[in-house]
Amino acid sequence: MPDQSASDGSETSPAPPEGAAFRIVDLVLDEHTVVRRSPDVEHERKVAIFDLLEENVFAPVGSDGGPYLLHLAIEDNRLVFDIRLESAEPHGKVLLSLTPFRRIVKDYFMICESYYDAIKTAAPAQIEAIDMGRRGLHNEGSELLKERLAGKIDMDFDTARRLFTLICVLHIKG
Repeated sequence: MPDQSASDGSETSPAPPEGAAFRIVDLVLDEHTVVRRSPDVEHERKVAIFDLLEENVFAPVGSDGGPYLLHLAIEDNRLVFDIRLESAEPHGKVLLSLTPFRRIVKDYFMICESYYDAIKTAAPAQIEAIDMGRRGLHNEGSELLKERLAGKIDMDFDTARRLFTLICVLHIKG
């Protein structure tokens, strides 16, 4: 796919393909290590999956299209994107080292904990400041995910944000 140029003549990244063929229609999280999650985390997981399935752009490089079933897991310090066609036929796997995500996931967990504590007792301005930091870390994790998947899976930023949330959920061990 050739690079697209912006109207001002500067180069931009090619846009991921859109449409029904390049989207996730079902998602399974491998949660065999999860014993129990807080209600806040469970809510975030449900919202992320719902929003992801409602609207996403997911295009494995070289694929003729889906739609796709995505099995997301962590195995041996690797994030596993097990991509299947809607018929459940295997379509490919993408493995990513989790090492580049360690710091950001740890920081994200800490700020989320501060946020959930703050919403119980803190002033609105303090809650807003913590929430801005939380969103900033979430965006950073989403950009890192897009960067690490470059050349393997194209996706839009909203899809990366929702997948980053689910990656964080997979990190929670009971």
